[in-house]
Amino acid sequence: QVQLVESGGGLVQAGGSLRLSCVASGRTLSTYAMAWFRQAPGKEREFVAAISRSGGRTEYEDSVKGRFTISRDNAKNTAYLQMKSLKPEDTAVYYCAARVDVYSDYRSYEYTYWGQGTQVTVSS
Repeated sequence: QVQLVESGGGLVQAGGSLRLSCVASGRTLSTYAMAWFRQAPGKEREFVAAISRSGGRTEYEDSVKGRFTISRDNAKNTAYLQMKSLKPEDTAVYYCAARVDVYSDYRSYEYTYWGQGTQVTVSS
């Protein structure tokens, strides 16, 4: 079983950048496909980005394409979400998630393991 811990969230002005990290412990990250989801107050959790187990395939929610980049370093047991050109509507708690599969998925119920989340707040 893997434990996931996110970090890197914070308060940033619109147009700014943040890099989120998700560190895995308990099992090697290379066992899992990874994803980032987010949940804004009063809204359902939504898919942001995902990456396959090898890192060779990525997918993104339409509103973040060209602004966010998901990556992973299996040697460091860490997945990342680089966020640029942030907008106030990106404000949410961001969660990383893992599934035991080669390929990632955009559906949250496909993921077994979740971190506790990290708050991202973008001011206008």
